[in-house]
Order: sequence, then C-alpha cells, then structure tokens
Amino acid sequence: METHQIRENTEPECCPKFEPELWDEKILEWDNKKFVKGNICTFMYMPLNFGAVMRKLDAKIRNSGAAMQKDGLCLSDHTSGWNMDIFLAVDREVEGLNNVTISGDFLCKVYEGDFRETGKWCKDYDSFAKSKNMKIEKMYMWYTTCPKCAKKYGKNYVAIIGKIS
Repeated sequence: METHQIRENTEPECCPKFEPELWDEKILEWDNKKFVKGNICTFMYMPLNFGAVMRKLDAKIRNSGAAMQKDGLCLSDHTSGWNMDIFLAVDREVEGLNNVTISGDFLCKVYEGDFRETGKWCKDYDSFAKSKNMKIEKMYMWYTTCPKCAKKYGKNYVAIIGKIS
C-alpha cells in the first residue's frame, strides 16, 4: 500500500491577503498619495519582467527605511502593448526612485478570475461607472496578488481603479 504525505505550504505569502469588501464599488479619496513608479516591459500587454522590477523596488524601499502600504496597493498603467508603468504605494518618498503623488477621487470595482477576462471586466467597469453618472479620466489595474499567492488564497482578485471627474 502506497501512502502519500500531504505537505502544508509553509512559505510565507509575499502578497497580503486581499479583502475585496473593503474596495469593491467604493470611492477612494486620495490627497497626494505617495507612490514609487517603475517600468515593466510587456509583449502584447503580457508583463515580461514584473517580478524583477518588483524585487528591485522592494529592496530599494526596504533599504531606505520606507515601507510599502499594508494593503500592497500597486497600480498598473498599460501605456501600450509594450510598456506598463506601475505605481507602488509607499509611506514616504524613497531616495533614488521615481517618487510620484496621485490625488483625486477614484472609483474602484473588484473582479475575480483569470486575467484573460480583463477585456470583459473593463467593459463592465465602464458600464458601472456610466450607471453612476461618472466619467473616468484615467484607469489603473491592481493585480492584488502574484500568481503563487492567488493560488495559495484560492482567489485571483483584480481591482480596476479609475480617476473620476
């Protein structure tokens, strides 16, 4: 008789557990919210060096004595099929990185599922904003967890956050 041991995954999460109820269908009011900006190379919108860029930003943030926000907020701005800017929320400016602030009111809606659904989610988000009589000036995607943590948590949440006017 063959026996198999089930190993519990004891690796710590690199991504905090996302709580969708805190974000879904909420208006976020940001006044000079601090971020560091990074740049990701993409191929037809698929990130190529996301992990490497995140590790580099994380190291510089930690070495400076700054910290990422507890919720792990990281906004993605797909500027083309070949480039994505990311904005990682931090508690203070970080020397040696591109520091930016973002202000305004933002509409957030949370989705769950495979990234292939992004086009459908964006259409739904647009309809949702219109149903609230809101115009979206700029839209960001927040991929709330890495693939390993999404597997560990059993959910792959993506939030769309749009600046409203």
